[in-house]
Amino acid sequence: MPFGLTFADADSEFSEADAVIYGIPYDRTSTFRSGSREAPNAVRRASYNFEVEHFEHGKLPAVKMNDYGDTDDHISPEAMFDEIVFSVSPAVNNNKFTVAIGGEHSITAPIVSSYGKVSVISVDAHLDSRDEFMGSPLSHACVMRRCSEYVGTDNVFVLGVRSVSAEELDRDDVIPHISSYEIMNTGIEDAVKKALDSVGNEKVYLTIDIDGIDPAYAPGTGTLEPFGLTPMDVKKIINAVGDRLVGMDVTEISPPYDHGSVTSVLGARLIKEGLAVFSKHHLC
Repeated sequence: MPFGLTFADADSEFSEADAVIYGIPYDRTSTFRSGSREAPNAVRRASYNFEVEHFEHGKLPAVKMNDYGDTDDHISPEAMFDEIVFSVSPAVNNNKFTVAIGGEHSITAPIVSSYGKVSVISVDAHLDSRDEFMGSPLSHACVMRRCSEYVGTDNVFVLGVRSVSAEELDRDDVIPHISSYEIMNTGIEDAVKKALDSVGNEKVYLTIDIDGIDPAYAPGTGTLEPFGLTPMDVKKIINAVGDRLVGMDVTEISPPYDHGSVTSVLGARLIKEGLAVFSKHHLC
């Protein structure tokens, strides 16, 4: 058990925990507005806003949670990568549900590399599929390209895209995705079904870049993109993944730009939603 602030109700020892929560305060490759290194504790504080029970899910078995605390911060993305693998691998290897609170989106790649055979569904305004950005292949702008190298392009999918570069589309191995504009026209249920039907590996790791949600709902982030998904859309995504969900993260919350802590509160609630879905499908 770490010293200091922990996620609400995460008071179990690692050995008895069903789920393990990690804070990863890393934002060294942020390119517009940094500050996501402050998110883990902001989201932890926000987690105390909520009741233990979920009104819409009914009474569920309590998830025994362990808050690992924060991983060590590092300057280089390579050192960050190794630190995350070292920290997360014990939980993954013991089949515990993992929750990571970023930090920037680059934290997802080392977590996915720890899982091995898994599909990755991402909620994001950006495709994040460059080979390298500003000299680093481990930039937050490259995270889905790295994930595709670990699990295969046919095992990744991005929901809510509305910002891409020409280099990400002018290639044979474009990361499968669906735009927020199409989702607005056809509905989130259809979009997430396409994502789940597209990926091949049964187990799903869900990564939520908070900028996938419209900045009207999530202003506290580094790279805001209008015309995004709603919080209810993302709630529906989590529930649709259902019993395939083995882990998740919420990234790119930037508390210095989060007036009223609304983005941190939303991040905490999405994590609680993931834990509720895990409880419903694996503890009932």
